Amino acid sequence: MPDNVWRARLSEKAEQDLIDITRWTARKFGARQAVTYRGIILSALMELRLGPAVPGSKKRDEIGLGLHTLSVARRGRRGSHFLLYRPREGRIIEIVRILHMSMEIERHLPRDAPALDDTGGNPFSD
Repeated sequence: MPDNVWRARLSEKAEQDLIDITRWTARKFGARQAVTYRGIILSALMELRLGPAVPGSKKRDEIGLGLHTLSVARRGRRGSHFLLYRPREGRIIEIVRILHMSMEIERHLPRDAPALDDTGGNPFSD
């Protein structure tokens, strides 16, 4: 992998968000749409390989130090969710949550979200 590529990692909460979004979409709109929408979210995650300042991202320090948001509605794809993330050491992008645009971000931040300068252990899955 080239040195300038970033790697996104989902927190446990973000992983659960993706599962919940997929299940809800399947119940409301069917399995086919759930697969399609999951693909849209994964495409947005893949764009983060370019780094935390990918076009369309917003720096959100007013919510938490180093936090950014990125809509999953990208490149002509429709979506109602956004990624909440922060850059970490070693070209890692930590996906803190995947939230619906109507949600109040502050209510859904994990209390135990690691600080930007936290270097102890890695609570995120590969």
